Amino acid sequence: MADVYKVTPPAPWRRRRRRQLPGDVVFADPSAPEGDFVTDPLADLARLPGVFEAVDAARGAVDALLREVRGPALRHRVPEVTAESLRRAARASTLLETGDAHPAETLSFGPPFAADATGRTASGALRVCTALSGLARTWSVAPLQALARLHALAAADLAPPDELGRPRPEPGLADRLGGLAGLVTGSSGAPAVVVAAVVHGELLCLAPFGTADGVVARAASRLVLLARGLDPLAVSIPEEGHLRLGGEYAEALRGYRSGHPEGVGDWVVHCATAVALGARAGRDAAAGVAARQAQQPTRERGVERVEEA
Repeated sequence: MADVYKVTPPAPWRRRRRRQLPGDVVFADPSAPEGDFVTDPLADLARLPGVFEAVDAARGAVDALLREVRGPALRHRVPEVTAESLRRAARASTLLETGDAHPAETLSFGPPFAADATGRTASGALRVCTALSGLARTWSVAPLQALARLHALAAADLAPPDELGRPRPEPGLADRLGGLAGLVTGSSGAPAVVVAAVVHGELLCLAPFGTADGVVARAASRLVLLARGLDPLAVSIPEEGHLRLGGEYAEALRGYRSGHPEGVGDWVVHCATAVALGARAGRDAAAGVAARQAQQPTRERGVERVEEA
């Protein structure tokens, strides 16, 4: 795996390179026999202080949401819950990207959007979120292709056509993205929330396209949750979790960017907390769908009574 992090391993681990895989960075246990390598650094991240508890809480919150959505009241309305959750996710991602202080209300978020920068960002975020479920399989086997598609959707109204889906020609950027792709397609045993947090943080730090990078990073982290089975229905809304945490989003990212174990751990904890909050937001979206379902028979009976009269 290419050296895509600046993470300093917590003691007593140390960083080594294996001669047979140039550029592949692993962690080795000094007390282990020579050549006994730990090749899953993401699993080490999962052991940083506070990470296990935050990840466990996030998983429990998403599991509770999935049980509710798969229950008798909503099992036939899952596509509607998914669509509503993705619409809310696009709104939250837009606000995180633009910092708009006067966002549209949740219920009114949708096309046609204004022709200004916020409207163009919103249009791209909605296209991206709508495409997530269809990109999960591609993400698992060809993540760079999925990233290119995400950027093409997100920046269609923001960047020239010849720049869509094309990383910036910056030295070393292609190698960093290649390393990130290897991480995604590898066999890490780390929880999905941890992998999603690293993908999210790396893409925000790299800003590989120069436009709509935040929208792409948040969508890519969602693809991790989809592809790794934490939220296969795409009904949670972690973007709203980040939004509800306010300034903690940027502060936690600064910690990740520093590369210090404490900062990286704080970022993973922040992302796990956002996933848990996003699961609660998903339950709100599901409740809205259930409420509309409960009103539907009443409206239909009202129409029948009018016709009979």
